[in-house]
Amino acid sequence: CALSRLFPELERHTRVGVDFGLALLPDGALHLRAEFNDIPAVDGQAGPVLRALRDPQMPTDDTWLKRNWPGIRKAIEWLMSKDGDGDGLIVGNQHNTLDTDWFGPVAWLSGMYLAALRAGEEMARVAGDAAFARRCREIFDRGQPKLVAELFDGEYFINKPDPRHLDAINSGTGCHIDQVLGQSWAFQVGLGRILPERETVAALRSLWRYNFTPDVGPYREAYQPGRWYAMPGEGGLLMCSFPRADWDYAQAKGRGPDWAAGYFNECMNGFEYQAAGHMIAEGLVMEGLAVTRMVHDRYHATRRNPWNEIECGDHYARSMASYGVYLAACGYEYDGPRGRLAFAPQLNPEKFKCAFTTAEGWGSYSQSVDAGELRCVLEVKWGRVELRTFGVRSPGGAAGRLIAVKAGGEPVPARVERRDSALEIRLGRPCRLEPGQSLEVILA
Repeated sequence: CALSRLFPELERHTRVGVDFGLALLPDGALHLRAEFNDIPAVDGQAGPVLRALRDPQMPTDDTWLKRNWPGIRKAIEWLMSKDGDGDGLIVGNQHNTLDTDWFGPVAWLSGMYLAALRAGEEMARVAGDAAFARRCREIFDRGQPKLVAELFDGEYFINKPDPRHLDAINSGTGCHIDQVLGQSWAFQVGLGRILPERETVAALRSLWRYNFTPDVGPYREAYQPGRWYAMPGEGGLLMCSFPRADWDYAQAKGRGPDWAAGYFNECMNGFEYQAAGHMIAEGLVMEGLAVTRMVHDRYHATRRNPWNEIECGDHYARSMASYGVYLAACGYEYDGPRGRLAFAPQLNPEKFKCAFTTAEGWGSYSQSVDAGELRCVLEVKWGRVELRTFGVRSPGGAAGRLIAVKAGGEPVPARVERRDSALEIRLGRPCRLEPGQSLEVILA
């Protein structure tokens, strides 16, 4: 999250040089750890595909995406090859970034696959590959309802271990931290919903109910395997809990190694930030902030180095998922080639201010409500910002009547359209804002 939004050129270089460079194999598989000759992983394959949608949102045109589309498509086709019958669920061996093979339909892995398909559809349309876009959409349309029907148990998303591979690690009916990771990713890259809201929010509430604790001590006393990233007296969001009578840690472990099954009992910062940001994006603001605060408190300077949130190693990059919490709190969306910037603050939307970045500039965004009017101000501090569309969510979900739009102090013709629960202000002409200039929108 952080690198792509703050240093986008460097992130795109990583995509080209690493993900779709030295890590890309002839069949489209991506080495899980790039230059290290490791086997591909389902989530480690879907993630770069989603990053490949996010990264071309940060320049101002589609040149990067079109140039790199052949490699991106090959990576998506490798994922499709894991879905033998094209029903949108992967059920065979699924190596993943928890370092073992899982078997059977797995909610978080197939959810990531579905998100990658939607990303593939969007990128294919931009690249002019209409046939592949249709192929992605058709598999997605089969897979999304099937995933919900088969794996949502009324409270959260589960997995169905393959009875032929009960010796393999699998969280089964445990409440797993990444169960709706695909939807979290979809929000980060502007894809909207890939999983239905009711079931997704229920899953996040279950994580809060079963996996969050202000003191991990009692749980870790019962479940010893795993690394102690959170100590007794410290809180966090556990990777997996087992609230169902039909599945427990011993079954989840199978005959897998203790070091890998022990992941279930840990509090890993990057995973916690991902879930926290998703909670905030779905309106569970208190829950998301509480999870974030637990990580913050564990790394208070009186306890540990606040600049080194350890997860599998010192200065581990996954903790930069913390920036996703910030973006979720801002409700930030940006698409440079389309000239679209949008905000939907989840914190104090009646009086809110944040920093933002775009392809060629950065600045501050503020909104306030006074006397029945919503006033939105986008101020450029450095570089330049080119816009054709500005999105905002009116506090309380009111429709909003446009009163005035000004860019650089000059009136701009515009119209308002609804987009789900948000408002899209379509500018009558492209606007380029330089340092010291602002876009001001006033809605009734």
